[in-house]
Parts: sequence; C-alpha cells; structure tokens
Amino acid sequence: MTTTNGRRLEELKVIVVSETQHQRIAFSDTVRSCELTLLDCITREQVTRKHYQSAANIWLIDSNYDPQMIASIEASQPDTVLIGFDTAPFLNETQRYAKWQRRLKRKLAHMLNIPEIMGAKRFEASNRSWQFVVFLGASMGGPSAIKSFLDNLSTELPICILLAHHFNNKMIHTLPRILNRHNNWRCQVITTTQMLQPGQCLIAPIDKKIVCDSNGRVILCEEPWAGEYKPAIGTLLKNTSDVFGPDLISIIFSGMGKDGSQYLEQIQENHSQLWAQDPDDSACASQPKAIIDSGYCQFVGTPEQLARQLTDYVTEHMDSE
Repeated sequence: MTTTNGRRLEELKVIVVSETQHQRIAFSDTVRSCELTLLDCITREQVTRKHYQSAANIWLIDSNYDPQMIASIEASQPDTVLIGFDTAPFLNETQRYAKWQRRLKRKLAHMLNIPEIMGAKRFEASNRSWQFVVFLGASMGGPSAIKSFLDNLSTELPICILLAHHFNNKMIHTLPRILNRHNNWRCQVITTTQMLQPGQCLIAPIDKKIVCDSNGRVILCEEPWAGEYKPAIGTLLKNTSDVFGPDLISIIFSGMGKDGSQYLEQIQENHSQLWAQDPDDSACASQPKAIIDSGYCQFVGTPEQLARQLTDYVTEHMDSE
C-alpha cells in the first residue's frame, strides 16, 4: 500500500523495545497488521549494552525512560519514537486486544501523518500446514491413556496436539520420554513461545500460563496459572475453543476432579468437538465423567477408540473441504 507521502508501508522499518515477552508479541502482531516491516524486538539492555545500530524509521519503546538509551536511538534520526504503552491484553481477549491495537495504530498514524495505517488489514499467518487442533486434558492415570491414544494415531494427519496434564513441576519433563516411546509423535514441554506444528504434541508447563492465538502461536506468559489446578485445563480448553472454534477437538482423559468442565456451554457455542475417555476404562473416572454428565460430550470411548474416531472425523471433514 502506497501512503499519501509516497512511501510504501512496508518500506517503514520498526524496532520494538520491551522488557516482557508478552508485550513484544503484541507489538510484533500489531506492526505486521499495519503492513510495516518489523526489524527486531529487543530489550532496553540490548539497546544500551550493544549500542544497537539500526536504520529503523520507527522505535516503539515500552520500557522505563532511560536518557542514555533515548540518546542512542535519536542519534540514528528515526522518523518517530513512541514511549510508554498500556499492557496489552492477551490475544484471545479479542475485543480488548483489538481496542489496544487500534489505539497503537492511531498513535502511529498521527505521529507519522499516515492515515493509511488505520486501513491496513490485520496480519494473518499463511500456508497453515494443519487443519485441526486436538486439545487433550488429563490428570491421575493420564499418561498411560495418552500414550495408548498416541500409539494409535498417525502423525500424517493434518492435526497438532496440545496436552494439559496435572503433574508435578519437577516431573513434567519426564512425560515426553513416556509418550514418545513406540510412536512417531514429537512430544515436548513448552519452554518458549512457538508455533503449532503437525506431528507434534506440545505439553503445557506447570509453572507458567500459556495462551493460543489464531495464527497458531502458543504463547508462554510470565504469569502463573490461576486457580487450584496447574495447568488449568478448563482455562486452556476455553481459550483454544474461543480461538479455533470448529477446528478444535477436545478430549478429556482419566483424572480426578472436574477441571475442564467449567466453560462447556461457551465451548458448545463455538461448535468445538468435545469427547471423553470411557470412565469404565479410566484409572480415575471423575474427570471424564464430569464431561459426560454435562450433556455436551459428543463421543465416549477407550483411548484406542478415541484415536480411531479422531482419524475418521478428520478424514471425513478433509474430504468435505
């Protein structure tokens, strides 16, 4: 898009300075939604310690005021430097996040005298290599059930898996070794923000909250999970349902308690699939039973039956595309 001053939006280069990963992701998303070119997302220390040199036109600084840092940036004679921003909502908080983005876009459009920024289309990831997200929730007795499920599920399906399992924080990193045996799934605990990938089973961490966005990012947050259970299956189930809607299949396996059953009405409204392990086949029946008793569960079976049902469901809906 060519602006009124003759420059193309993508010719305008942006550097983001922020101390938190959450803010850097939000700024990155917004810069791309403006069709501007993002050069880098860095911390204040990286600017001052490395004497960061860049031909950026725009600096967005979400950090404490630092005269040395500002002097270093202004020496490169950028078009504009914006300092100080409200904390961005999480990307799944759709309305609040969109409002935060619009405020930032208005600032940029005004400071640069480029009203075209407000009309730029929102950035969307392209060439998504998967069609469905499969969310698995489990607790006591879960590892053997999840293992059996993965053993009977092909990695060639256009799906990616996100697992939330109540576990000891020190022991969670042993879970991939258990689940990886005798199948081709790549299982790993989430330790950084990353993209969903087919053939991969990402495991939610115990000590930090994660949130998904519609571009397929699994965002690692600085804050801990709220509530008694960690990770919070119900919270993550609602997040993935809000984001992926009918492209989400959620399955609740063996476990104690009712975590996962808090937001089932909203999940139904999103047209997400909700399945559960057969309580009679579960080492601990209360968690899948709570899903079944809600009246919203659409399929019940053993791990092997759930894997076959998922294969059939994905194959059928791919054929209908």
